[in-house]
Amino acid sequence: MDESLTETLLDLERRGWDSLCDGTGAEFYGDLMTDDGVMVLAHGAVLDRAEVVASLADAPPWDDYAIDDVRVVALGADAASLVYRGTARREGADPFVGAMTSTYVRVDGAWRIAVYTQTVVPD
Repeated sequence: MDESLTETLLDLERRGWDSLCDGTGAEFYGDLMTDDGVMVLAHGAVLDRAEVVASLADAPPWDDYAIDDVRVVALGADAASLVYRGTARREGADPFVGAMTSTYVRVDGAWRIAVYTQTVVPD
């Protein structure tokens, strides 16, 4: 796998998590997602881009996060999935641990999220 692709996608993923920690997630994901992009969340919701932006506008920020066990699966010249174990924490709550997949496509030279999924990792 191309090391630069892994670093590029991992950088985008970290910037996304940073935005979820600093309260700018709605703007960040509104810009990063494709027009027809979706997020499939652990509790079963499937949100389109507009719904993601609306939900993140009111979401409490995360305190911190970790990204581990990173893999990239190439899906062609202009598409790839970043797969990892994500752990996020908020004060006073149990950590959220999930298997995450962000599928990126290159649109006009920029990587954008087309599909994001999360699956809870049991204790």
